[in-house]
Amino acid sequence: MYKIKVESSFSSAHNLRGYKGKCEELHGHNWKVDVCVASGKLDKAGMVMDFTCLKSKLGKILEVMDHKYLNELPYFKKVNPTSENIAKYIYGRLKVTGIKPAAVTVWESEKARATYYEK
Repeated sequence: MYKIKVESSFSSAHNLRGYKGKCEELHGHNWKVDVCVASGKLDKAGMVMDFTCLKSKLGKILEVMDHKYLNELPYFKKVNPTSENIAKYIYGRLKVTGIKPAAVTVWESEKARATYYEK
């Protein structure tokens, strides 16, 4: 099995609905995003996929979230913008582009992260 990973980042604000604590208040993060794609075989160029293509597709997704109030984005009007749900959102948006990630990890700080993957 082969795995490739790319990292990117975005900045945004959010608040957690239904949460009792300081995170229920409006606050922001400089999010780091790690996308892993896996394959049992390589393409004819010897790659799982082109890093440039993966970075580009991830960048377009993150552009929609960068410097935004996440709670106001259509998806997060119904889904609480937790780190877990942000990872799932990015995973789903990548699937729509034809990429099936092995996992998407989102860091909200240097010591706190959430990962989403499907079996």
